[in-house]
Amino acid sequence: MLVNLRDICAIAEQNNMAIPSFNVPSMEALRAAIDAAEKTGYPVIIAHAEGHEPFAPLDKIGPAMVALAERSSALVCVHLDHGESLSYLRRALEMGFNGIMYDGSYQPYEENVENSQRAADMCASFDAGLECELGSMGAREFGEREEGATAEESGAIYTNPDQALDFIQSTGLDILACSFGTVHGIYKGEPHLNFDVLHKIRKLSQTPLVMHGGSGVSDADYAKAINAGIRKINYYTYGVKYAGEAVEKLIGEKNGETVYWHDMTTTAYERMLADFTHVIQVFANGANPVA
Repeated sequence: MLVNLRDICAIAEQNNMAIPSFNVPSMEALRAAIDAAEKTGYPVIIAHAEGHEPFAPLDKIGPAMVALAERSSALVCVHLDHGESLSYLRRALEMGFNGIMYDGSYQPYEENVENSQRAADMCASFDAGLECELGSMGAREFGEREEGATAEESGAIYTNPDQALDFIQSTGLDILACSFGTVHGIYKGEPHLNFDVLHKIRKLSQTPLVMHGGSGVSDADYAKAINAGIRKINYYTYGVKYAGEAVEKLIGEKNGETVYWHDMTTTAYERMLADFTHVIQVFANGANPVA
C-alpha cells in the first residue's frame, strides 16, 4: 500500500520510531525491503538514488518499485533519494513516486532555499512529501568521495539549528536531513554523533529529522538519535556489503564448481532480507507493528 513520505513520517512521529529508507538498485534489494516490511508489520521506504542511475536506471527500476509497493500489504513509500536535478525529481514524481529528496546541500544557502522551494511546488502538484538537506557530511552521496572517512576527515559541516529553522520555514519541506556526525559509506572507526545538534533543531522546529550515512552506527546510538527526533534513516552501504560477503562465501564453498547467477542473486536476496528485517526492528525503537 502506497503511503506518501509526509504521512509515513507522521506514523514514525506518533510512535517515536524511525522508518528505514532502503536504497534498492536491484530486484533482490527491492524484494528484500518489501518482504521484510510485510514480515515485520512495520512501514518502510524504498528509495532510488540519482547517483545509482548508471547501474539501475530510473526508467527501469522505478516502475517496478511503484508496482510492488502498490501490491504490498505493508505501508510503503516510494522515494527519490539525493536528487540534485529538479528535472530528475519530476520524472520520479510523474512515475508515481510519492516522496522526493532535493539535495542542495552543496549549493550556497540562498540557492539551496530557492531550489528547495521549487521542489516543494512540484511536490504539491503530486501530493508527495519533500525532504531537503542542510549542512554537509563531507563525503558526497555520489561523485568522487573518500569512502571510509570520518565526519571530520570528510570535511563535514554540522547543521546550524538557527539556520535550519529559517530553512524549514522558507522552503515548506516536510522532513529535514541534517548533519550531526555521520558520513556516507563505511567508517574507518567509531562514529561520534553530536546529539546536541538534533535536540536544538527539534526544540526550535518540531520537524521530523533524517539521518543519512547511518552505516556503522551502534544500535544504542540509533535509539538515542530516534529519541532526539530522527524519523527516517537511510540504509544502504552495509546491506550490500553483507550481501556481497554472502556471495563471496558461496563461491568459496563451491571449491571451483560452477556457480550460477541465480545462486548468487538468491544468496544476496536472503542475506539482505535477514539484514533488513533486523534493521526495521532496531529502528522501530520498541514500538508495536503498525501495519
